[in-house]
Amino acid sequence: MTALTPSLLAVLLYLSGSIYQMHCLAKRRAVNNNLLRVIGLVALLVHAASLYLQLITDAGLALGVFNAASLVAWLVIAITLLSSFRAPVLSLLLGLYPLSVITVLLAWLFPGHGKVLVSGEGILITHILLSILAYGILTIAAFQAGLLGLQNYQLKHKNPTRFIRTFPPLQTMERLLFQFLLCGELLLTLALITGFVFLDNMFSQDVAHKTLLSCMAWIVFGILLWGRHFRGWRGNNAIRWTLAGFLLLALAYFGSKLVSEFFLAV
Repeated sequence: MTALTPSLLAVLLYLSGSIYQMHCLAKRRAVNNNLLRVIGLVALLVHAASLYLQLITDAGLALGVFNAASLVAWLVIAITLLSSFRAPVLSLLLGLYPLSVITVLLAWLFPGHGKVLVSGEGILITHILLSILAYGILTIAAFQAGLLGLQNYQLKHKNPTRFIRTFPPLQTMERLLFQFLLCGELLLTLALITGFVFLDNMFSQDVAHKTLLSCMAWIVFGILLWGRHFRGWRGNNAIRWTLAGFLLLALAYFGSKLVSEFFLAV
């Protein structure tokens, strides 16, 4: 069985979710959250089927840049839908669904890119999965920070759009942002610890830049969380530090993979 059918079904479902949200927004109608969750859940199931077919090989786990991006997108959607039962985060899906469409299509169109990890290396797989989990949660935090910045700007200029008016209050948005940041920082800490303790090549030539950038991102997020707790940082400070840390993390993972798999590939 190929990944074509589940990939296309996932794309159609993610698109239908986005179109439904945009239609409700245009018509000034309230979004049916349960319907949006059902669409997302079914999309996740078929997306998971396509990921299984693309990631699992006889030689091990194939985690090229497009497969990894698709896996992160799946994880981000799953966390967002799960979080939506206790926090108003479904508005994030308006941007996350199209992002998932792109990653699913790229993973299907370019299935051969990426290294295969030997299945017997359990510690390495654990380290990578922790890293991906941390990246997924911090991706949501970055989206949250971007939306918070847009919301803050429009409210200051007293010109909130229909889309912004669907968001929860600024205080709620900030609280959610720091909850995602704390969870992501803890997972990133575990990922770095497993790497340093159980792997002996964290600063080898081919991964030194990735390790350094990940550590820098960890420091940036740590400073932000410290500033929030002890100095009461919020607003633009929180947004800038969140996006800076996410940029470092994105460069650490996807930037290095793009360079190694495309520009340095023989």
